[in-house]
Amino acid sequence: MTEIRAVQVKELRDKTGAGIMDCKRALAETGGEIEAAVDWLRKKGLAAAAKRAGRVATEGLVGIATAATGSPARAAMVEVNAETDFVARNETFQAFVAEIAAVALETGQDLEAILGAPFPSAAGRTVSDELGRLAATIGENITLRRARVLSAPVIASYMHAALRPGLGRIGVLVGLTGIGEPEAIIELGRQVGMQVAAARPEAIDIAGVDPAALEREKAVLAEQARTSGKPEDIVARMVEGRIRKYYEEVVLLEQVWVHDGESRVRAVLKKAGIALTDFARFAVGDGQANPPHAENAEAVA
Repeated sequence: MTEIRAVQVKELRDKTGAGIMDCKRALAETGGEIEAAVDWLRKKGLAAAAKRAGRVATEGLVGIATAATGSPARAAMVEVNAETDFVARNETFQAFVAEIAAVALETGQDLEAILGAPFPSAAGRTVSDELGRLAATIGENITLRRARVLSAPVIASYMHAALRPGLGRIGVLVGLTGIGEPEAIIELGRQVGMQVAAARPEAIDIAGVDPAALEREKAVLAEQARTSGKPEDIVARMVEGRIRKYYEEVVLLEQVWVHDGESRVRAVLKKAGIALTDFARFAVGDGQANPPHAENAEAVA
């Protein structure tokens, strides 16, 4: 029998809001697999809403850098983590994040390449060297967690509650194409960025939805529908209707435009003659329990 640890029960409770005993049973039934246990609870109606992405209690900043010239346009976004929010308010740390974003703009989004690149304001030192030096100075572990570089005819950026230009806790890049004044396209792109920051879409269009995530959602919805005792043909129609609602939540073009509360994003962009090519959203601490990159700089006492 699989041993169920308290930390697993806590993680499952944080994800689902289910009771302790229900979480223990779900983990026992699924061999301790967290995501399978989430689905088990949902199928039993014991989880009101399972989060699609976990969150970690990591502090830090998101930084954005954009190229002033060039065609196509380019922009880079990075997330740099520290242990406390106090560090995020440190001007030296803020300048460090801004410089890493600028390095990513030139180097690309591969983390090893960024860490090995020269640090702009420290002659003879790499980004990794400077990261370690800053960690020793501040007294906290610092991690370059992720980076993303977008290239498109037009790129707009949005930073929610920015501490200073290009630095904050939630950053969005939006790639666009269309006929019209670049300034007008960028302004609409910024509004799309606000939409992405608030509504957390997972794909631009229905075709971009992760097939595995879609099948998982269908399986959960089908099991929920079967509990009503309806025949399979009715269950299939119920699932189809609920999947349409699912698309309205996770697909950017299918979402309700947050700026008027009634139009669809698709209709707003079509009216403006603009199409989306890509988007990226970084929120500090959002995502995997363990950051994708483990390049931690140990603090020196």
